Amino acid sequence: MTLAEQVLQNRRRAIARLITYIENEHPAAQAELATLFPHTGRAHLVGVTGAPGTGKSSLVNELAKGIRATGKTVAIIAVDPTSPFSGGAILGDRIRMRELAGDRGVFIRSMASRGSLGGLARGVYDAINVFDAAGFDMVLIETVGVGQGEVDIARTAHTVLVVEAPGLGDDIQAIKAGILEIADIFVVNKADKPGANKTAAALRAMLDLGNPTGGQMLHHGVLLSVAATPPSPAPPSDWDYPILKTTATAGDGVDTLIETIFRHHHHLTQSGKLADRNRARLAADLENRLQTELLRRLLARTPNGTLSEIIGKLVKRTLSPYNAVHLLLEE
Repeated sequence: MTLAEQVLQNRRRAIARLITYIENEHPAAQAELATLFPHTGRAHLVGVTGAPGTGKSSLVNELAKGIRATGKTVAIIAVDPTSPFSGGAILGDRIRMRELAGDRGVFIRSMASRGSLGGLARGVYDAINVFDAAGFDMVLIETVGVGQGEVDIARTAHTVLVVEAPGLGDDIQAIKAGILEIADIFVVNKADKPGANKTAAALRAMLDLGNPTGGQMLHHGVLLSVAATPPSPAPPSDWDYPILKTTATAGDGVDTLIETIFRHHHHLTQSGKLADRNRARLAADLENRLQTELLRRLLARTPNGTLSEIIGKLVKRTLSPYNAVHLLLEE
C-alpha cells in the first residue's frame, strides 16, 4: 500500500511521514501529493495570525478543543520561526497543547519557517493538502507571529483571525502594513487584562474609517490577475467583521468565536466567495512554485563561477542589479 493510500485512510504514521518527506524535499513526496490532490478541497482552512505575545497558541488550543466538541476533526499546523544564525527552531507549540494529546480526531504538526517570509513555511501548502485528503474537517494554521509581514495567510486560509491583545503597543500599531485588511474576524485576546475594551474600540474605529478587503489580499502577480474575476468596483461587504473578546487561558469567549468561524464559512459558501478564495489560493500556490522552480533551473544552468563574477561586479558597482538579471537570463 502506497503512502498516499495510507493517508487517505487517515493513518497517522503515514501522515507524519509524508509531511516529513515534504519538509525534507524527498523525491517521493511530489508523486504521493499528486495522488492525493484529487481528494482535496473539502477542509475549512482557518488562519490565526497576529503579533507575538497575543496568545495565539493558547487560543488555537482552545479552538481545537471547542471544535472537537462539535464532532468535527481538526488538524493544526503551527509555524515556528527559524533562527537566521543557527538555522534551528524551537517547535514548542505542541507543549502548550498537551490537553489535545491522545485525541484521534486531532493532529498537531509544528513546522519551521526555514527562512520563508510572510509568516508561513514553504511546506505548509502541501501539508494542508495532506490533512485535507486525510479527511480532517478543519485545518488551523498558526503563523510565525511576525506581525505586519504576515500576509501569506490571506492567500491561504478561507477564514483569517487576526489576534490582538491589550498592552502590546499603541493603538495605531494594528493599522500598519495591511494587518487589518487581511482579517475576517478580529480577536482581542487576554480580555481579562486592563485595556481590552480600549483595544476593541480602537479596532472598531479603524474599521469604520477603512474598508477591509476581508482576506482578499491585493496582489500584483500575473497568475493571480488571471485567476481573478473581471475587474469591477468592489461592492460593499455584507460581512460585519466582528471584533470578539476572548481569554484563551480560561476558555472565555471561545465558543462564540467558534460559532462565528462557522458562520463565516457559511457566508462564504452562500455568497460564492468560497470558490473565489479557493481559485486565488491555487493561483498563488502555482505562482510560488513557478518562481521556486524557475530560479532552481536558472541557477542549475548557470556556468560555475558566473554568479560569483556577477556579484563581484555588483560589489564594484560596475554592473547594476537590473542588468545583472538580464545578463543571467541571457546566459
